[in-house]
Amino acid sequence: MNVVFRTSDAPLPRLVARLVAQDALPADLDTVVREGAGAARFTGKTGQVFEAFVSRDAGVVRLALVGVGKASGADKLPALEKAGAALTAKYLTSGEAALAIDFTGAGLSGAEAAAVLLGARLRGWRHDVYRTKLTDEQKRSLAEVIAVNAPEGTATAWEVASAVAQGVELTRELVAEPANVIYPESFVERVKARLEGTGVEILVLGLAEMTALGMGALLGVAQGSVREPKLLAMRWQGADVAKPTAFVGKGVTFDTGGISIKPAAGMEDMKWDMGGAGAVAGAMLTLALRKAKADVIGVCGLVENMPDGNAQRPGDVVTSMSGQTVEVINTDAEGRLVLCDALTWVQKEYAPATIIDLATLTGAIIVSLGHEYGGMFANDDALAARLDTAGKTCGDKLWRFPIGAAYDKLIDSPIADMKNVGPRYGGSITAAQFLHRYIDKGVAWAHLDIAGMVWADKPGQTWDKGATGFGVRLLDQYVRDVLEA
Repeated sequence: MNVVFRTSDAPLPRLVARLVAQDALPADLDTVVREGAGAARFTGKTGQVFEAFVSRDAGVVRLALVGVGKASGADKLPALEKAGAALTAKYLTSGEAALAIDFTGAGLSGAEAAAVLLGARLRGWRHDVYRTKLTDEQKRSLAEVIAVNAPEGTATAWEVASAVAQGVELTRELVAEPANVIYPESFVERVKARLEGTGVEILVLGLAEMTALGMGALLGVAQGSVREPKLLAMRWQGADVAKPTAFVGKGVTFDTGGISIKPAAGMEDMKWDMGGAGAVAGAMLTLALRKAKADVIGVCGLVENMPDGNAQRPGDVVTSMSGQTVEVINTDAEGRLVLCDALTWVQKEYAPATIIDLATLTGAIIVSLGHEYGGMFANDDALAARLDTAGKTCGDKLWRFPIGAAYDKLIDSPIADMKNVGPRYGGSITAAQFLHRYIDKGVAWAHLDIAGMVWADKPGQTWDKGATGFGVRLLDQYVRDVLEA
């Protein structure tokens, strides 16, 4: 079927005249489309789609008009992505096998045309692996999107956009899979298989190696599960710099809460408690596929948090790799215990100048921000500003929260160096304060609490219900803006 673009201020007759001049559509289409679009109140708003069926020779042509609004500047690329996504959402199960998007006269650059295609691809991702009884009307039919008369530079821009899409898709896949399929060992194997041949160096630590290193905090979380914990490190060295940048992800592949067990209702959602690690893995794939000129380490701390006769108890004291001791007040505050050892390890092993960690860390961040922003905490204003800008550019938006000495005191323990939780209020902040105690002096650090962003209960701009892939584009955009600038 044919798709053409229209901005909200582009005269419809002129658009149709262009198609007629190309002999793409019959000459009398002008009236049909104009009156039909008007009756449907199609004005070219961003993501608005109007469909028409028109006669051509002895057959029928299916035509769609998609709006991109009047967006300009920083808003233009997101609007174009939304337009592409709107097309896929409409036709994914429509019976159409292919869309031909005509860019003639749209006035777009190659990068802007690629944004349309990126939106179309991202919105088309679905996880139907375990759905065996879909009807024909429910099955995906759309298999191909063809760019017609694309502007110069589209192919080059699409190579980069495709790398982004593949990274997001890997993250969505990891997050969407059930916990009996994705657990620490299988997470590592799936990521290794996807990164094979990309040039990413991979290092995996198992139980014996982490025990020897003294990772008592991470191992304490894992000790209630029959699944062995793993630490996955990935390095993309696309530039020769004095110090690399590190991305660290929380990878709790399933979180029951441990002995501090969660309520049964909704516990199935905790398969996505490894969304931070998933985002790191996806970002590393993107950077490698597009040959980013940057030196980046991606680290995933992978555990399963289960109740068991050997599980960690509330009140236990563990010794982290840093030597600091933690009184475990709540075994459901496990993500920070995993991250603190991963953070210590990456600093000792690689001495990065900057660390960005991502974690589905607290329910409190959802209370604060809903599902619109990820929470950001940082010890460096410049780093926070750069991440904020990157988030606005790519659509993975962040909102900064405070950290400080007053909050830090709330996690002091009477019998150890710290507690793993503070009082009821400010829970996201005290979690960030906990992690801050493991950051070496002079290291720029940001903690991103993305608990409200990795999973969606309803379709969004470029995703269906389910795994969103949040974080991949943010990290990639940060690399573009800062490390490759």
